[in-house]
Amino acid sequence: MDPLTSALKVSASGLQAESTRLRIVSENIANARSTGDVPGAEPYRRKTISFAAEVDRASGAALVEIQRQGTDDSEFSIEFDPGNPAADEKGMVKMPNVNVLIEMADMREANRAYEANLQTIKQSRDLISQTIDLLRASQ
Repeated sequence: MDPLTSALKVSASGLQAESTRLRIVSENIANARSTGDVPGAEPYRRKTISFAAEVDRASGAALVEIQRQGTDDSEFSIEFDPGNPAADEKGMVKMPNVNVLIEMADMREANRAYEANLQTIKQSRDLISQTIDLLRASQ
C-alpha cells in the first residue's frame, strides 16, 4: 500500500480513538457531581480508556485501537451535605472520583490529537490530488 493511503488509515484510526476519548471525558465532566439516589449509594465512577497500536495486515501500518474501556477504582471523596438525598445519618455524601481539572486537561490533549489527525488527513488528500493532477498533466 502506498504511504499516503497508509497515512490516511492511521489518521482515521486516530480520529476514531480520540473521538471516543472525548466522549468518555465529556461523560466524566457531566457526572462530576452525580451522587447516588439513596443514602450510602455509590456515586458515578470515573470512566477510563486506554489505547494500543494494532498493526494493519494489509498496509503494515500501526493503527490506533481502543485497548480497554474501564473505570477508575480510586476512592470516592466524602463531603458534608445533609440536604442531599444520598446523605447518610451524619450528613456525609460519597462524591464521584472525578477531578474536573484532570478531565479538562485530558479533553484538551484529546482535542489537540484529534486536530493533528484531521490535519494529516487534509494534507494527505491534498498530496493525492496534486499527484493525480501531475499525472493528468504529463499525458
